[in-house]
Formats: sequence, C-alpha cells, structure tokens
Amino acid sequence: MEPSVPDHFERMWADLAPVGRSSSSGGYFRQPFTTPERELAAWFAEQAAARSLRLEADPFGNLVAWWDVPIVPDEMAADPADFRPSDRGLSLPGVVTGSHLDSVLDGGAYDGPLGVVSALAAVDRLRERGFRPSRPIGVSVFAEEEGSRFGLACLGSRLATGATTWSQARALRDRHGVRLEEAMATAGLEVDDPQPWLDASRVECFVELHVEQGRDLVDRGRAVGVASRIWPHGRYRIDITGEPNHAGTTRMEDRKDPMLTYAMTALAANKQARVAGQRATFGRVETTPNSTNSVPSAVTAWMDARCESEEALADLVATITRQAEERAERDGTSLTVTAESVSGAVDFAPDLAARIAGEHEGGDWPFIPTQAGHDAGILSMQRIPSAMVFVRNPTGVSHSPAEHAEIADCLAGVDALAETLERLAR
Repeated sequence: MEPSVPDHFERMWADLAPVGRSSSSGGYFRQPFTTPERELAAWFAEQAAARSLRLEADPFGNLVAWWDVPIVPDEMAADPADFRPSDRGLSLPGVVTGSHLDSVLDGGAYDGPLGVVSALAAVDRLRERGFRPSRPIGVSVFAEEEGSRFGLACLGSRLATGATTWSQARALRDRHGVRLEEAMATAGLEVDDPQPWLDASRVECFVELHVEQGRDLVDRGRAVGVASRIWPHGRYRIDITGEPNHAGTTRMEDRKDPMLTYAMTALAANKQARVAGQRATFGRVETTPNSTNSVPSAVTAWMDARCESEEALADLVATITRQAEERAERDGTSLTVTAESVSGAVDFAPDLAARIAGEHEGGDWPFIPTQAGHDAGILSMQRIPSAMVFVRNPTGVSHSPAEHAEIADCLAGVDALAETLERLAR
C-alpha cells in the first residue's frame, strides 16, 4: 500500500532494514533483478508516489523520480502537484541525485541505500522550506551498481549513458548461467534493442551522497566531506589450468597443481600492492572439480586492483602477471589474465565540487579521494558534471555487515544534500 504521506528518514530506513537481510550473518543479499531488489524498487515507487514525483523507468531497470518545475506564473504555482505534465518545464536539464539499492554479496546496509533515502529526505526538507526549484530535481536509483550478479560494476549507469552498449552487456551471465537479458526480461524490462537515454541534455549535474568507505572523515573529525576524485580500478579474471589427479597417490613432485599457482599469485598481489602503496584483492575463487581428495584441474580467480594513477595500475597488474606466469612455468600449469573491466581515474568537476564544498553555511567541507567506484564516476566520464558527498563511517568498514553510520551523521548528510540541491536548482 502506498503511504499517504511521505515517510521521514528514520521511518524509511526502518522499512528497508529487513529487505534481503541474512538471518545468520546480518548482511544483505540484494542482487539485481532478484526478489529483494525488486521489492526495493517497488518501495521506491511508493515513496515517489507519496511525494507526487513523476516516476520514470528506463529499459535497463534504472529509476528516476522527478520533481518537475511548473511553467506557469508564480502566483499559480502554490502546489506543483496540481499541474499536468504538459504544464511542466520538462525540457530543462535536471539536477539529479540518488544512488543504488543493490548490494554486494553479504553486504552492508548503507552502501547505496543511504544515498537514495537521503535524496528523498532532502526533497522533503526543501518542500518544508517552501523552496521552488528553477529546474527539475530527480532522485535516481541505478541498477547493478555493485556488479555482484553480472560482474560489471555500475552496469545500470553504463547502459543508461552508453558507456557500455547493449550488445556488449546482454550476454553477461551470473554464477548460475543466467544471461542478463533473461533476468531483465523476467523482471518485465525491455530487451529488444534498448537505447541509452541519459546525457547532458537530460541532466545538468549529478550529485551522489554515499557513506564513506574508509576513515578519512573520522580522522578529520568531520561528519560530511566532498569527493575530489576516484582512483582508477579494474577487475581481472585469472584462469589457471593444470592436471587433475589423485590427492593421495600422486607424488608432490609429479603434480601440475593450479592451486599452487593461484596461491603464489594471491601472495604476490598482496606484496606488490603493499610495496607500492596501492590496492590488490582476490575476493572470489572457483576450483574445478572442487573435490577435497583431488588435485584440481583448473582454478579461476578474480583480482580487484585499484591505484592512485592509471600508470600505477598498469604497472601493478603487469608485475603481478609476470610473477604469476613465472610461477606457472615452474608448476607446469598455464595461466591467462583477462581484464573484465577497467575504469580510468575520475576527477570530479572541480568547479562543481568547489561550489558544493565551499558555499555552505558553517565552513568548508573537506575534499577527500575515494578508492571505490560509483555511478557518479560513470556519469562524469560521460561528460555529465558530477560530484559526491560523503557521510562519516565510524569504523571505515564497508562491503560488510559491520558497515555503519550514526543517525546524527546521516541527518547531517540530508541537510548537506538539501542545501546543495537548493543552490544547484535555484
């Protein structure tokens, strides 16, 4: 049932808390086009309707709830909800905020949903003040931001902006072999040549609020910060093949064991990233035949690498690859490294970031870099001016059930976002 009046921040947060939550770990499983994620999309539609926001759904599963601008004289515009869509200033590019509602496997509550709930609450703040925007304000929900099901992060925003084409994406498969186009069709979405639609003609600028995934704001003693840039990062699949054999009867010196090659590669990645002050992580591995009493025939592992520059990223991956190949030669295995996705550095629009950080009441918000990818980065790379507002995370833990932000800091983030939207849409 649609709420008769908009829910406030804490009520919205309480409504989302049980959706997709594991009873054992307390973490969240909100993968795209699954029941929990579809339930969240329905919840968002209800919240949009309660605020008389016009809901727009694109063919890829992305949603935008628009606070449209009446194009009638001010004395007639007491309640924008009274006017038909034909009366609204829909041709103006909008100021868009929002984030995503999907999660990593066994993820935290705040990564993504905090930006969506805060955006709805910020609209409420502006309306309570009697603010009338001069251009539309949109609250967005992007699909498959985490890449937790189909392996490509920020997939919804990539498809919406044309950064990734439908022909490239449609055959992506999840761990169970389900193709992206099959999952979308089951969810009732368009799979017959859907087209990108999101560009600078539709969006004047994009501001994403997000829980900080680190401790920078904690160390500074600040509740809110503004992103300066996103480190370049990539996901790499490493396929290692060996010779299957019996775990008991095969002498150690006779083995061609791909698990040994993988183990050394994981250790090499850790060492090289530490030495260079960068990031390298193996968080997913699959072995064949996955038998306790067998030497495996193959190991496939996925490495996440992030560095402060594109040159550093290329050097790190090259060094790890070289050491892995050397080990494979000693082990009698074969190794292939495939870059599944690589994103360059994103320097957010400096004028927009400076305006957000420096033109608010109470002094400047600090600029901080982030090593995490975001939809704001994809829009920025597609020439849509973008920025990010971060909310303090007391532990710095993210992509984990322990992810957290205090309600007081969350509400400070809502105020910061409302103030930002007011300036940008004035």
